[in-house]
Amino acid sequence: MRIVILKIGVLFALLIGFTTTVISDNNNSIPTLKKSKFILSGAKMIDPRSIAKIDEMGSELLEKTGISVYIYAKESYSDKKFTNMRDKIAFIKTYEANIIKNLKNPFIVLTLSLEDTHINLLISSDIKGIVDKDDILDKYIIPLLASKDKNSMYAKVSAGIFNGYSAITDKVAEAKGIELKSSIGSVGTVTSTIWRVAMYTILVIGLIFYTIAVLKSKKD
Repeated sequence: MRIVILKIGVLFALLIGFTTTVISDNNNSIPTLKKSKFILSGAKMIDPRSIAKIDEMGSELLEKTGISVYIYAKESYSDKKFTNMRDKIAFIKTYEANIIKNLKNPFIVLTLSLEDTHINLLISSDIKGIVDKDDILDKYIIPLLASKDKNSMYAKVSAGIFNGYSAITDKVAEAKGIELKSSIGSVGTVTSTIWRVAMYTILVIGLIFYTIAVLKSKKD
């Protein structure tokens, strides 16, 4: 037990050191937004450091299963103010139908509209049932978005999207009977939990310094 605790302590020390390096880098410049073929929209809402991991998980899953998992995130789907919920839902359905109309099957799209307080999974008809949409949203995304803490909404959105994307790729891999080497949950519960905490910490800290850097650049 003492050895396990010692190893965990060493791992946290290494992660803290890495985080310190990230902070130092962010003090000097604005992080460069990385491009990913799996982020259709919303890269600015996701911490740049997590985008590479999303691309890694998405690429491996696509290579092994032929299934593409995408992200489509917006601050708002429309500036229009709806007078009733029925019109709003109808608009969102049409909007999301346009998102997927040119995508090649099979696919899953994690969609999010911050101002509309809307989050969804769009799954192509040929793989319906491969993941439980409610399970993904209720366990891996919504709790992070709805958490009552001092983190900004954008920090929560970034962490929620990353957590949701990871869960989707893991569930698809499990359904297909394959193992993803890039999975953050494939090395055991304890390590996975530590990795997730570390990633969220880095995401939050990175977003804070990214925001500061952007504000400073506007003042200059």
